Amino acid sequence: MSTLTPPSRTTPPAPATATAATTATPTAATAAPKRPTLDWRIRFGILSAIWGFSFLLIKVGTEGYAPFQVTLGRLVFGTAVIAAVLVVKRERLPRGTRTWLHLTVAAFLLNALPFSLFAYAELTIPSTLAGICNATSPLWGMALSLVALSEDRPTRRRVAGLGIGFFGVLTVLGAWQGFSGLDLRGTAMALLASLSYPIGWIYVRRTLAGSGHSNLSLSGAQLLVATLELAVVTPLFTSLPTHFPVVPLLAVVALGALGTGLAFLLQYALVAEVGPTTAQMVTYFIPVIATAAGVALLGESLSWSTPVGAVIVLAGAALTQSRPRPSTAPAGK
Repeated sequence: MSTLTPPSRTTPPAPATATAATTATPTAATAAPKRPTLDWRIRFGILSAIWGFSFLLIKVGTEGYAPFQVTLGRLVFGTAVIAAVLVVKRERLPRGTRTWLHLTVAAFLLNALPFSLFAYAELTIPSTLAGICNATSPLWGMALSLVALSEDRPTRRRVAGLGIGFFGVLTVLGAWQGFSGLDLRGTAMALLASLSYPIGWIYVRRTLAGSGHSNLSLSGAQLLVATLELAVVTPLFTSLPTHFPVVPLLAVVALGALGTGLAFLLQYALVAEVGPTTAQMVTYFIPVIATAAGVALLGESLSWSTPVGAVIVLAGAALTQSRPRPSTAPAGK
């Protein structure tokens, strides 16, 4: 659920949201923000709930509209929220052809592609499974960083976390049963969506970090480009709806305004206040909330392997994000 927030290392998304993003900003230090009215822990909980419920909203949205239409609507309403904040703050969109070309790629990898893949995946798989697949992003990020980021050296703990995490994925999917009863195409789409996020983060880290533009400006531009990308693609694969079911429409509006627009603003404020390490912990609550919402509100079935595998996935993901403790050796030795 990610919007543009270049990672300081292989951090997990947003999803989304997306918006997702849980990372260091590419701009120089700015003046300290005013103290927020709500405690950061409350906002952390709100963000977790918004992104956790996003998978339920996708499922409800696709019951009335085509997946590309759900994604386009999500991007339109998410962009509108960010645009309104840009106007209030009197911030401008970035300039420069090179920057916009990089934003076009980032918009595709971090928004247009994963949002669409999750929407198509949830035509055939439960929202609970989609939420758990989203939690594999840090695992993919860890694997990719070993190849793409020479400064991100592996440690035994992180490699072990990678192995544990993917064992958890196999547990969720019921590999010992030959994946019986599982829609392989939909699951593959959800996993590919989660893979798209770290590819996008690595691309952003290499091309847009230190660009001098604010996170808000870059993310607004990214969402705008992603909206234009979907506006071109959607008419090619879908036709205009003949009617507009109210509940799915409200789900799409909430998915965009809350799950993409508001979620980014909350996350950006959390990163600024408590740092990316604490803010990124929201990733580990998303599948829990997504699973609870899918079972309680949509009546989705849940076998023992799903929550057990999800716990293993999250444990592995946490290990891949761990850092070695700093040395405590006395000075001069």
